[in-house]
Amino acid sequence: MSVEFYDVKNRQKVTLQDDQITKTSYTSTTKNGSERTRYAFRGKLPDGRNVTKFCSKSDWDAMNVPVE
Repeated sequence: MSVEFYDVKNRQKVTLQDDQITKTSYTSTTKNGSERTRYAFRGKLPDGRNVTKFCSKSDWDAMNVPVE
């Protein structure tokens, strides 16, 4: 399966294959003290730059790629 990312520098969409993708989660604390977790896929472009795409937890769980 491939994931489509947006390349900000070149202002275009790029598609990366599973071997170039990892998944990660970001946890932050809100003003009232509760924790919020966001899920994302991170890809590595051929020129070495990283791209990130936020996704739902169900998409994150369904993807079989290494966790960063």
